[in-house]
Amino acid sequence: MKRRIFNEEHDIFREQVRRFVGKEIAPNYEEWERAGIVSREVYKKAGAQGFLCPWVKEEYGGAGGDWLYSVVVIEELAEYPGVMFGLHSDICAPYISSYGNEEQKKKWLPGCCSGEKILAVAMTEPFAGSDLQAIRTKAVKKGDRYIINGSKTFISNGLLNDLVIVAVKTNPELKGWQGMSLIVVEDGSSGYKKVRKLPKIGLHSQDTAELAFEECEAPAENLLGEEGKGFIYLMEKLQQERLVLAIGAVAGMWKVLEMTRRYINERSAFGRTLSKFQYIRFRMAELWTIAEIAQAFVDRLIEEHIKGTEIVSETCMAKWWCTEELKRMVDECLQFFGGYGYMEEYPIARWYRDARVNTIYAGATEIMKEIISRRIPI
Repeated sequence: MKRRIFNEEHDIFREQVRRFVGKEIAPNYEEWERAGIVSREVYKKAGAQGFLCPWVKEEYGGAGGDWLYSVVVIEELAEYPGVMFGLHSDICAPYISSYGNEEQKKKWLPGCCSGEKILAVAMTEPFAGSDLQAIRTKAVKKGDRYIINGSKTFISNGLLNDLVIVAVKTNPELKGWQGMSLIVVEDGSSGYKKVRKLPKIGLHSQDTAELAFEECEAPAENLLGEEGKGFIYLMEKLQQERLVLAIGAVAGMWKVLEMTRRYINERSAFGRTLSKFQYIRFRMAELWTIAEIAQAFVDRLIEEHIKGTEIVSETCMAKWWCTEELKRMVDECLQFFGGYGYMEEYPIARWYRDARVNTIYAGATEIMKEIISRRIPI
């Protein structure tokens, strides 16, 4: 079904992104998978083309476009999830753009747009995953600096980052969400340690790491927004974060379906191609229907999000349902590949590993349902 949210300029931009992916990412991705990390150079090359933070105002180094340009980048990168431009541009950078003061925006955003400053956000801790109110990392203000102590885990871009937005307790005496703040810590800061890259089932090229802050010193001017409002800021940005995951999941569905469509039209069994078997045709019809429904829902949410509509419940719905459907779709499509689907040389095998985490990060499926259940009249 023809999508209605993009105009001709977005379509031209998509072709540019697609060529970039084909030239700079596709030929190098397997090498990055083996190395366990994406090249920093690809961020700089993407920044030079205007593919990072395209929505940032020109005065801060961006292109000043609408958020649909970011949607295009997220969709075109769906086949290479270890390259997390979406995390950098659409999950991390908005904290600086929305809550940073003029000096902070001029200092950091140009580097974010050019790819010279790679971003990460550090929320999760060993004893605080989905429950952000339970974080233990503390920041005590001493003179013109904050002294940070604590640890973070499962941090995407954990090794690559030049700037990490850290959720800390600046007033640990206050219970729950109160007393939480966001502080930007720059790579090379005293006491900031990138402890180790974490081995994962999938997303091998994505550098997920443990971070430690041991008497880490951050200038007081690195506080984002107001002290004590960190939890509120995080909640305000989770709508877009979950929408980013839903967009990527739907784009992933189309990639997997196209890959499978090609295979079942090439592979033969019992004297005919797999596409001639009624069961496979019917299941493909059902999976295609799911992708169309998911696309229509997510496109509507994109429109509402750009308008500034509060759609917390709906983005939670999209996040859990689209990621769960992608997970099931990959599993079923792999079955159509037979034994070849279990071979690393076939991309469907990597999809099987990589898709699994989508139902966990940015809020697990169970957390999404809990949030939705609290917001609807049951």
